[in-house]
Amino acid sequence: MLALLFKNFIRSKGTKIGLLFLFLIGFISLLIGKQFQEKQTKNIAEAAEYQKEHIARNAAFHKDEIGLLLYYVKFSLVNKTFPINSLAIGQRDVNPSIQSVTIRGLEGQKYDSELNNPSNLLLGNIDFSFVLVYLFPLLIIAFTYNIVSEEKESGTWKIVATQTDNTFSYIIKLFYIRILSLIALLTIVIFIAIFILDIPFNKSLFTFYILSILYILFWFSVCFFIVSLQKNSNFNAVILLTIWLFLIIILPATINTYIVNKYPVPEALELTLKQRNAYHEKWDMDKQTTLDKFYKHYPQFKSYPLPDKEFSWLWYYAMQQMGDDESAIQSKELETKLTQRNQASQRIAQFIPTLHTQIQLNEIAKSDLGNQLLFMQKTKDFHEKMRLYFYPKIFDNTPVEKENWSKFKVETFSDESSISFVKAFLPLLIFNLLLIGFGYTNFKRNFS
Repeated sequence: MLALLFKNFIRSKGTKIGLLFLFLIGFISLLIGKQFQEKQTKNIAEAAEYQKEHIARNAAFHKDEIGLLLYYVKFSLVNKTFPINSLAIGQRDVNPSIQSVTIRGLEGQKYDSELNNPSNLLLGNIDFSFVLVYLFPLLIIAFTYNIVSEEKESGTWKIVATQTDNTFSYIIKLFYIRILSLIALLTIVIFIAIFILDIPFNKSLFTFYILSILYILFWFSVCFFIVSLQKNSNFNAVILLTIWLFLIIILPATINTYIVNKYPVPEALELTLKQRNAYHEKWDMDKQTTLDKFYKHYPQFKSYPLPDKEFSWLWYYAMQQMGDDESAIQSKELETKLTQRNQASQRIAQFIPTLHTQIQLNEIAKSDLGNQLLFMQKTKDFHEKMRLYFYPKIFDNTPVEKENWSKFKVETFSDESSISFVKAFLPLLIFNLLLIGFGYTNFKRNFS
């Protein structure tokens, strides 16, 4: 019986077109992921080469003052892009994966990023997570909305009922065939991705794959429940497409609007202006006042007195530091609000399977807002490390040639945040079990 049902299902021209179309879109999403991966690799290689040449060129040109040299020299920190990131690009297409900073004020540099075409940012990338979250459900709906109602409307259901010992078992087999087909398609695309994108077999890939299966099962569970209501095909199609529209577009947009209004963040431009104003006003202030504030922040540098001359690098970099210190409140507020947004999104998403899946896929791929916040914190730590290394050399006016400038390579931040199976799988499991339970109850009541 099962083999016959599968032949009837796969023989349909609509089934073949649907599966082929989804496979092609999935394959295209992998090529887009490959393109993104190559762009990231190229950017990192170029950043490493540029830093090497940039430092060597400036060290050769500014031989007399290390303070002047370090005014220009930039050091880069890379947010490591894992291969699986190509399946769920997330925020990596709008937030920079490379931060290049001087040891001057950080707040004015944190939000520098490469220019992007606004139209491309608006459209986003058709990565595999987009195909999974948005397009797989549509094919599932197309395959199941009339799984029972079509035969009832054509008058063949009575024949099926008389030839089948267990009508409910027959319906389960119809769903089983379709579930198997979609999971097989998912598996094929994931295997192709492993070879095209060089994704290693590890915990991240396993979690990504199982989460994808649970998401597919969620939509089959939704269809199972709607079909169990025993309505006509038109009703099933309309209600399922309405559910898709609500869960995929309307509800996430509503939640995003709520979170944006609940946790308004200060503009990065406002923060940059605050830092720059705090820095520029120091030109008109007493130099010793600026130095006293600097010594309060870094008591280890109290042994360096203010030189008796019009300009000194000690005062200049103290002035830069004060720009950061006096904008620290706004910087902390921005960081706090972004963290609150991230936490609120994750809490709410537990009750919305589509949003939960998208957030978890990005989290697994290290392309979520949490990863970006970690990277910004590591950039701050990296900047502080470079400052503390060079401040004594600047204040002592160490000769430029005494420093081994070739040792300063591009550094890499690798997000090693752990993956929680419970956090990733449990919400979808609960929704699946509830919908299957309600659907089973409806079928049993109708067929009893």
